[in-house]
Amino acid sequence: MKFHTTSEIPKLKPRSVDAHKGDFGKICIISGSRGMSGAAALAGRAALRCGAGLVRVATPESVLPIVASIEPSFTTIALAEDSAGRISATAINSILKAAGDNDVLAFGPGIGISGELQSILHGLLEQDGLRLVIDADGLNNLSKMKDWPVKVKAELILTPHPGEMKRLWSSVFREDLPGDRRQQGVQLAQQTKTVVALKGAGTVVTDGEKVYVNKTGNPGMATAGAGDVLTGAITALAGQGLSNFDAAVLGVYIHGLAGDIAAEKVGQVSLMATDIIDSLPDAFLKNE
Repeated sequence: MKFHTTSEIPKLKPRSVDAHKGDFGKICIISGSRGMSGAAALAGRAALRCGAGLVRVATPESVLPIVASIEPSFTTIALAEDSAGRISATAINSILKAAGDNDVLAFGPGIGISGELQSILHGLLEQDGLRLVIDADGLNNLSKMKDWPVKVKAELILTPHPGEMKRLWSSVFREDLPGDRRQQGVQLAQQTKTVVALKGAGTVVTDGEKVYVNKTGNPGMATAGAGDVLTGAITALAGQGLSNFDAAVLGVYIHGLAGDIAAEKVGQVSLMATDIIDSLPDAFLKNE
């Protein structure tokens, strides 16, 4: 298995004086379910703080008022839902329209697991050229789909934590998950032709050829919602024109740096996902 490591942190292009919001990407985050409105709001807020020009949050109809009340700066799309308050398969047309209307989609934070969600994801995977970030329950649904790598026409960024990685691995390979995290990421990326950001201490980002091992972040970031923040960050950066690999690298780096800045203010024990979002401006200023 051949790959080479990189430590280079990508940069966003400077903003021109006559720029408008359309220059900085239109993104849509498909997220949330009954009881999980926070995941949708966190991802949306993080995307705004990471510079996306227009952020749309697509969420179940009953959840939408809660999500919209948390942050007025993103717009919302109401999706049909099932009896459990999860996105219903009947929402597929609205979701495919969002795929056409936006530069990048994210799928997964707080959505739950169901056959209907898997059918929606199947439809997204078949969209040729769609840039799609899959996280959290999006990955858990993906791991339940038989032979999913052969169906993929979209350009995927997968962001598993170790548990999600184990489930994804079992859906793709017959052999046991190797102990080396770089090998895990590279092998999955090569087999599925995706960009993988394997989260954890020293998050590994790889496209199957290049490997970046992150050095920012701290144990205080092991808290609910931190992954949703990362999803929003990576999606926003991809929407601003970075390649999938570069968006994942910069997203992971700046997310960890914001977590370090937040920990300096509130300590690791008290750190919350919203503290990471609130520290993103300082992280970008520090990275200029």
